[in-house]
Amino acid sequence: MLLSQTGEYALRAVLYLAAHAGERPVQVAEIARALDVPQNYLSKTLHQLARAGVLASTRGKSGGFQLAVAPDRLALARILSPFGDIEDRRRCLLGRAVCSDRSACAAHGRWKEVAEQLSSFFRETTVADLQQGAALPV
Repeated sequence: MLLSQTGEYALRAVLYLAAHAGERPVQVAEIARALDVPQNYLSKTLHQLARAGVLASTRGKSGGFQLAVAPDRLALARILSPFGDIEDRRRCLLGRAVCSDRSACAAHGRWKEVAEQLSSFFRETTVADLQQGAALPV
């Protein structure tokens, strides 16, 4: 699994909010229904994103969540970073505790290339890129 469950929910929720940008704050219950994810779990995820500055939250009856960053300035890596996705998941494929250029496992050289491409994808791809279906960086 490339992303944790939390990372996947975070990414999906941010894309949902981006699709509703400029309208009104969107309540957790609406997002959870639309994405078919557990509301309590999603609420905690969205609050983490708000603490990280990815989302803005508004309290009250007409409150909810909105993007705090413009979609064209919001890299996917920034959405995932509060949950330790991507960089933290760059572990040895063969399970070695220490795997580096100096102490490499049999898969290290090839996996390092793939891991760097994945990391680059998440750093360079923005929410706007996904919204527009733009050609993504390779």
